[in-house]
Amino acid sequence: MNKTFCKIGAACFTLAIATPMLAGNLLTNPGFELDPIGETTTIPGWIPYDGNAYGETSATLAHSGTNYFKVYQAFNGQVNYTGVYQDYISAPGAVYSADGWAYTLSSDKLAGQNVAWIEVTFRDANANILALYRSALITTNAIAAGTFPVNTWVHLPVTNQYNPGNNALTNTSATLAAPAGTFFLRYQIVFQGDANYSGGSVYFDDMNLVETAGVPYGNMNIVWSDEFNGNSVNTNNWKFETGNGSGGWGNSELEYYTGRTNNAFVANGLLHIIARKESTNGFNYTSARMKSDGLFSRTYGRFEWRASLPQGSGTWPALWMLGNSIDTPLGWPGCGEIDVVENQGFNPGWEQGSLHSGSDETATNFFLAGDSVTNFHTYTLDWTTNAFVFYVDGHPYETQTGWGSSTTNAYPYPFNQPFFLLMNLAIGGQYLGYPSQSTINSGTVFPCEMDVDYVRVYDLTGPLALSIGKSGSNIVLSWPGNIVCHLEGQTNLLSTGLGTNWVSIATVTNRLQLPPGTSSAFYRLVSP
Repeated sequence: MNKTFCKIGAACFTLAIATPMLAGNLLTNPGFELDPIGETTTIPGWIPYDGNAYGETSATLAHSGTNYFKVYQAFNGQVNYTGVYQDYISAPGAVYSADGWAYTLSSDKLAGQNVAWIEVTFRDANANILALYRSALITTNAIAAGTFPVNTWVHLPVTNQYNPGNNALTNTSATLAAPAGTFFLRYQIVFQGDANYSGGSVYFDDMNLVETAGVPYGNMNIVWSDEFNGNSVNTNNWKFETGNGSGGWGNSELEYYTGRTNNAFVANGLLHIIARKESTNGFNYTSARMKSDGLFSRTYGRFEWRASLPQGSGTWPALWMLGNSIDTPLGWPGCGEIDVVENQGFNPGWEQGSLHSGSDETATNFFLAGDSVTNFHTYTLDWTTNAFVFYVDGHPYETQTGWGSSTTNAYPYPFNQPFFLLMNLAIGGQYLGYPSQSTINSGTVFPCEMDVDYVRVYDLTGPLALSIGKSGSNIVLSWPGNIVCHLEGQTNLLSTGLGTNWVSIATVTNRLQLPPGTSSAFYRLVSP
């Protein structure tokens, strides 16, 4: 939740920005503790590149816990790069700190022209590097000079900024700022091996990436959302599609969609879409399919759902988008389809994101052991003029930058026009491999449900901020009109400052006019 605060006093006007609570370490498995016992190149949460990057186990050697990461060069007769990385969602204006710990054994210390370091890069939607930061370099000279001593863990903050074009050092700063154009960042361990087959290994442990200032998505703000905080479906945002469509919505689905509260309702801050085993209109299952068609659509932006999906041999949950031209003679698939997340309920350990328009582009994300779609996860899509990036819990797993070919895609490029949102829980159908009703009934516990915490659409906008002005003798508060936010007032001011009770202030515009003589008061702007 983003907030800006404003204090109004009888003799003066002051503005203060309150930084929202920021998350802790953004890295998954930062200490490599989820690694299987023994040496392995499979390191949960990390993506390895080249061959000699391993997770190892040694309670006496690890900086903390029992595991660490070991890396050495590829020995291929040329300058080579080996290591691991993970990416995390970001946006312009976000600020971070990053660091880690490194170690080299006297019996296997770095040799020759080998070099190792920790690196953070900010990237656009096509993964082009916009800004580059590194820790101090681990070199043979640093080891000889004692600035990187052997047989001891050395702390490596990432503070050195380089020019991405020529790798020239340009600045030193403890804060890493996401520049314009940023969509995600990459935290990376790098081992640069020389062409002379020089030996030596470096160990890394307890890596750290923390957002230290700003808001989680920097200068991106919410421009449309449904938080499902009421007691009914908001018909200004959603309409129901009912029935079984044409041939089970073109997929041989077996459910009959309704608009009943039995199949979709809002309670306890969640939208519940429920599939039931019951007979109606010639079908043996009911569920719900909701869309924003005619109510909200958008071209480009950051689209995000936080949701829990069901498990079962017959469940097919989906959070997705269709081009507005679905209602024209172009129809489907020419209108374009964006599946932000869908899942085959019989395999809850993964989810899938896809693009469709005559040609199909897709990838899957696999959850760590013990996790699944049945837990709440945040599913995000960045859609730009020339790229799509799909994320789960802030970690990108799929990027699409091209579209089909002249031989497979007979339709014009559809992803430069408005799309609307859909949410549905299907039963059976093509995506599940056409399971029989007996298979569905034996492998699915009914009723089953998909729960959605929120749907949010972000865009780069001006800052979320309150401003104070005067209109004659009146005090006027104003704030951005294109950001989803609301004004709250303090009701139990303490002599020492803020109290604890805040209430929403109803306004019909993004302005509030206070009469002369208004006593000291506090207001805050809250988004969403």
